[in-house]
Amino acid sequence: MNELIKITYNNDRPAVSARDLHDFLEVKTAYKDWFPRMCEYGFTEGEDFCSFLSESTGGRPAQDAVLTIDMAKELCMIQRNEKGKQARQYFLQIEKDWNSPEKVMARALQIAGDKLKRLESKVEADAPKVLFADAVSASKTSILVGELAKLLKQNGVDIGQHRLFRWMRENGYLIRRNGTDFNMPTQKSMDLGLFTVKETAITHSDGTVTVSKTAKVTGKGQQYFIQKFLGEEGTRK
Repeated sequence: MNELIKITYNNDRPAVSARDLHDFLEVKTAYKDWFPRMCEYGFTEGEDFCSFLSESTGGRPAQDAVLTIDMAKELCMIQRNEKGKQARQYFLQIEKDWNSPEKVMARALQIAGDKLKRLESKVEADAPKVLFADAVSASKTSILVGELAKLLKQNGVDIGQHRLFRWMRENGYLIRRNGTDFNMPTQKSMDLGLFTVKETAITHSDGTVTVSKTAKVTGKGQQYFIQKFLGEEGTRK
């Protein structure tokens, strides 16, 4: 089919320039007066057409609009001349071709292909994070919160030891009230198996013995927090 008027694809739908249509129809009225008058026939900005400024090789950009094929057909009927009839038949053929089973199938395959590519890209981008989390989950070694912060930092999470401690307190993983249990795991954390508490007996010079408690993140806890920071949106505060 010969191209009487250039067809573009706006949001994957066939469309046409209002200026190109104006020129083809050989309308005597200037475009700046003609198009606003045509819009008064009940067409809606954003649905039937979208106005824009066209590029210009010199001077100021010209006002133009992208028209749906339905709007273009109606404008052709309004002109009531041979050029309008010719353009309308052309647009009807464009629609018929666009809605043919072959073109519908081709678009469906294209959409499916694009979706597959996006999924493949996401899997590829997430692969290092998944491998990292899996490796950590296999670890039987508990680590300090500061060491977890370093692991997260190495994997793109902008957080340090003090901020991680604060985040854990604010989100109910560590006790936030001041006292001997400050920064110790909450009951919730212990029930989830995220922490162990290492107790160390310290003998002082006067012979007294005190017990020092240190919270350590288990392998399960490491995987849990890594997934929180690398796999979920909105968990970093």
